[in-house]
Amino acid sequence: MTTTTASTPAAEDDELPGPPRDGQDDAFDRDVLPTAPGATAALLRSLLAPLKGRAAFTTLVLLFQQAAVQAGPLLVAYAIDSAVPAFRDHRHGPLIAVAVGYLLCALLSGGLQFAFIETSARVSQDVLLDLRGRIFRHAQALSIDFHERYTSGRLISRSTTDVESLRELLNDGLQELVTVVLSFVYISALLLWLDLGLGTVAVVSFVPLYLLVRGYQRRAGRVYRARSTAIAAVIVKFVETMNGIRPVRAFRREAVNDAEFAVLNRRHERTNGDVLLEMARYVVGSRLVANTAVAGIVLWGAYRVASGSLELGVLAAAVLYLRRLYDPIDRLGMFLNAYQSAAASLEKIAGLLAQAPSVPESSAPRELPPLKGESPGREVVFDGVRFAYRTGGEVLPRFDLTLPAGQTVAVVGSTGAGKSTLAKLLARFYDPSAGRVLLDGTDLRELSVPELRRGVVMVTQEAFLFSGTVADNIAIGRPDASREEIERAAKAIGAHEFISALPDGYDTDVRKRGGRISAGQRQLVAFARALLADPAVLILDEATSSLDIPGERAVQRAMSTVLKGRTAVVIAHRLSTVEIADRVLVMEHGRVVEDGPPAELVAGTGRFADLHRAWRDSLA
Repeated sequence: MTTTTASTPAAEDDELPGPPRDGQDDAFDRDVLPTAPGATAALLRSLLAPLKGRAAFTTLVLLFQQAAVQAGPLLVAYAIDSAVPAFRDHRHGPLIAVAVGYLLCALLSGGLQFAFIETSARVSQDVLLDLRGRIFRHAQALSIDFHERYTSGRLISRSTTDVESLRELLNDGLQELVTVVLSFVYISALLLWLDLGLGTVAVVSFVPLYLLVRGYQRRAGRVYRARSTAIAAVIVKFVETMNGIRPVRAFRREAVNDAEFAVLNRRHERTNGDVLLEMARYVVGSRLVANTAVAGIVLWGAYRVASGSLELGVLAAAVLYLRRLYDPIDRLGMFLNAYQSAAASLEKIAGLLAQAPSVPESSAPRELPPLKGESPGREVVFDGVRFAYRTGGEVLPRFDLTLPAGQTVAVVGSTGAGKSTLAKLLARFYDPSAGRVLLDGTDLRELSVPELRRGVVMVTQEAFLFSGTVADNIAIGRPDASREEIERAAKAIGAHEFISALPDGYDTDVRKRGGRISAGQRQLVAFARALLADPAVLILDEATSSLDIPGERAVQRAMSTVLKGRTAVVIAHRLSTVEIADRVLVMEHGRVVEDGPPAELVAGTGRFADLHRAWRDSLA
């Protein structure tokens, strides 16, 4: 037996976060992850790059559609100044030509509008499809460290509310923007061509409108970012409450949760009100400028018509063009609404996608060496390992440990002793701050993720099952396994009997989180999954802590089958689990204070003997 004492205390609890250690954790709280300058624009370009051919075609269609639309007032001017006088002289051709031309322009405009809507919808849906896929894939690739700080509610908000904001921009907003820009270019050119004075006044009137747009854009950017954060906070609270509905009901937190949700809901209401207020200011200001400009131009134009320096048809066309020029201004406000909302959302999505895994894939991955001897286990070495979580103090000071191949090691100790951290480092959910974790002499950081997952498997306390059949959940351990191999693994674990008794046997849908079967049955399915994966190293993290006595015994029988010949690390509070171990480590403050066979430690006078006596007394 080896007994040591901890000379330097580490963190008191490796499960509970301490105070933030860097500014990035504040960004997690604010729901705005840091990004490099231009990251949002770069993301949008990367989304559109594969579709640039179709996007260019869509723009060309809208270009011709606007040309057909803007031809109408020219035909009206020609009709008033030329076709109608010719009709009075019994020459019907010009007026018929105007009518036919107007009809053709209307048909062409409608057809091109339909083509634009169809092609732009396909482009926008492809962009959204790509973006949702990127968010989902990247979220899965990010390390456990990230997910422990960034809530699932925020991830849901990124892939739903924020993507929806971008959809609104792509489906409606961009068309409004391009329409307004093309209208301004076409109409300004036509007005200047029809009459230089009217055209100049119309173009100059756009200066105050431009200043209004710029001011609105700056103010709206702030309120839309605030609204996006408020929406995310509502979603986070809702998801958290629904996921924890059992303790909510058990501890009667309904009233507290309702009060907290009401605060977040009111904040969301206020930010929505701010958005509407900014929009109202913009609309009132733009209409005031537009109506004043139209009234002034009409009065001046009427005076010139009366004085004979301007033709009536030109004035009529100018008025039609001015209405077409200023009418989209309100729609431009709607575009700016959509743009600001989408910009705030895209900034948050870009921040998420910019996060790099804290446990990166090796640039030159290696394979594990062939197994030595007949044992399926591998040697595990913790070589000078130190570790600290981002949000707390050092959990493991210098830590050295060797686990021979095929040995089952139980790790016990008080909460915060570092047991789970040890398991997470071995599963490479985290990388050490210093030192190495070796598997048969190979640093875990040098292994590819698939190679590591084939070599090391972890069974956790919750035994998470996915929606789907029992067979599907067992096959997660080895997706290419046959039904015969799946059933063989279940029989070896002792799960075949209860699975066969289910309504559809192995094809029974276990539903969300495996809620259709008991906790003990879920744990047996998890063990069957681990056995089918056939790992060299198996980690059991509190695998029996949530079970009753019969369930625990069934799982312990399964454990003896799964652990046979493998290197195993068993994290346990229940000392009944320790009985199957070849060796026991007692940890305190990140250090091993006792190390030896269970029987030898029980017979001694150390920490484990005290724990064992207390456990035996509790059974009596």
